[in-house]
Amino acid sequence: MAYMNAPAAPIPLDGEGESRLSFVRQPRSSVNAVSEILAGLASQPKSLSPKFFYDSLGASLFDRITVLPEYYLTRSERDIFKRYESHIAAALGTGRILIEPGSGSSEKVELLLNALRPGAYVPLEITESHVLEASRNLVKRYPWLTVHAICADYTGGMDLPASLPPGQRLLFFPGSTIGNFEPADASRFLREMHRVCGDGGSLLIGVDLRKDEAVLNAAYNDSEGITARFNRNILTHVNRLADADFDIEQFQHMAFFNPIESRIEMHLESLKDQCVRVGAREVQLEAGERIHTENSYKYTVEGFQDVARLAGFTPRETWYDEAGWFSVQLLDA
Repeated sequence: MAYMNAPAAPIPLDGEGESRLSFVRQPRSSVNAVSEILAGLASQPKSLSPKFFYDSLGASLFDRITVLPEYYLTRSERDIFKRYESHIAAALGTGRILIEPGSGSSEKVELLLNALRPGAYVPLEITESHVLEASRNLVKRYPWLTVHAICADYTGGMDLPASLPPGQRLLFFPGSTIGNFEPADASRFLREMHRVCGDGGSLLIGVDLRKDEAVLNAAYNDSEGITARFNRNILTHVNRLADADFDIEQFQHMAFFNPIESRIEMHLESLKDQCVRVGAREVQLEAGERIHTENSYKYTVEGFQDVARLAGFTPRETWYDEAGWFSVQLLDA
């Protein structure tokens, strides 16, 4: 990746914390994004990668989703971090290089920063405005913390800048994002995280668990319609990336649990026969045809640990919320 050997540039902060914050941007090719979009829309069934959810509005909408009453995941995971903060800190110790792929607004890592006292924090986030705002806030609130911010699509690999300080690494992957990967892709990504952890490194990961279908379906069909807005906003983002003309009003949000695959599926269903221009191509959709936008796999603890072992990890500890709906698992490389 082109950004790996680029120097990490200080970010102006009016003097406050400037020396403790650096930033690297991974160049992203719009041609590759357009090719990926076109390939997904040419497949059967049609699909779009969930990474295209996250323009600035999409990232903001997802932050709103995490506080919805139906969306138990963030609340359950936060309960685990608060309840077991001292246990997690005792298991990991202090001074590690804390790396968070898909860091978003870095809210969850704040629940652990004081307990873990990392030697450095490395957020990777595809939305530049999100990673910069979060990093600026962190160095202001934590005068002892050094932040090496990276704007990158972490799903393409995590070859980190050589400027990172040495030390045992801790990868932090909360929120059950691992559930958005297809099983084969989850295995590949876990192997990549194992490589990045290095000798003596660890992975602290959130894993959503299989539970009553009514709870799952409600979490992805909230009464305020925020998840529906988030899902349909992917088309607005695709319009900009690929010079497309999707009319989001002609698509409805659909989300449901698929018990055979043990996953929530999110789709956008066309409300009419329509022809959409994507760059120089035309995409035909029939009324009722769906574009598959996301999966969220729900694991058993034992099932996930089997996958992690195949990637080279050794399970060490598992913590649960009070309802037993969610798990935070500590894996050693």
